Amino acid sequence: MDLLKELTEANGAPGFEKPIREIMKREIEKTGVKTVSDRLGSIFGEKCGSENGPKILLAGHMDEVAFMVSEITKDGYLRFVPLGGWWDQVLLAQRVKVMAKDKAFTGVIGSKPPHILQAEELKKVYPMREMFIDIGANDKDQVKQWGIKVGDPIIPVCPFELLPDNDTILAKALDNRAGCYLALEVLKQIREVNHSNTVYCGATVQEEVGLRGAATAPYIMEPDLSIAVDVGIAQDGPSDNSNKAKLGSGPLITFLDSSLIPHTSLRDLVIEIAEKNSIPYQVDIMLGGGTDAGRFHLFKKGVPTIVIGVAARYIHSHVSMISKKDLENSAKLLTELIKELDANRFNQLFN
Repeated sequence: MDLLKELTEANGAPGFEKPIREIMKREIEKTGVKTVSDRLGSIFGEKCGSENGPKILLAGHMDEVAFMVSEITKDGYLRFVPLGGWWDQVLLAQRVKVMAKDKAFTGVIGSKPPHILQAEELKKVYPMREMFIDIGANDKDQVKQWGIKVGDPIIPVCPFELLPDNDTILAKALDNRAGCYLALEVLKQIREVNHSNTVYCGATVQEEVGLRGAATAPYIMEPDLSIAVDVGIAQDGPSDNSNKAKLGSGPLITFLDSSLIPHTSLRDLVIEIAEKNSIPYQVDIMLGGGTDAGRFHLFKKGVPTIVIGVAARYIHSHVSMISKKDLENSAKLLTELIKELDANRFNQLFN
């Protein structure tokens, strides 16, 4: 878990992914494969197989939901805007790090105290536009002296922890450092197995603000097939969701989201491989949200694409949870899929 801890505790707001990219680059180079990247910052390791099989893109995304400084008030408070999708209700009284050029500053998200709100205001979700970040500054000049500027990224604070069941992982940014971790793990595993494909394992940038890295990354390798490795929504809270995704019940295979209906023959092949190898799996049907797959499958004349990942609780907040077992089974499923695909099996997808 040391690598996942490092990935989650590193800071990578959309457009500011450099710390994550450096970890990805270091880990890719450890495997001894060629590193390739685009001009926005997406990075991949290229693992060539033994034959002329299909080119497979397997990608997480490096960025996490975060914020940006939009204004510094005369009293030294910071106004901010979201980078990615946030629900205003999860923000108040949470700690953040303001990432200035040379130093990180701890702050807390504040608002008017509930004691002075009107009765009708207390019944509503407090809007982000009225929140601010308090970094303990006395005035605007002190904020300037500290080197904080409009445009600086702001990152949620939540340390990594493996909970007492030795399976549940609690951390920030599991959306989608879990996908980054899986891409690296699969790259390590396929070093030791025979396969006929050229595989590109890595991660894109700026997924949370519009799948932007996913628009440019495929031009690096012009894939024949793509797999977005991301988290899905766990619905195993205290209510009757017995048929919904839950932690510890296996990889999550997306059948539908707002940006993708996966290639059905590829979807069926993934399920066949999971069942053949006794890998538990879950199905995700979600009308809200999307992943890089929504952009990958539209590249040039079309790329058969699917989303495989893990169920996660509380994403797009300061903290999230996933299962270590699900990570392990997802890596196994992705590795077995790569082993199964060769030119013949790939061509059968279109029959």
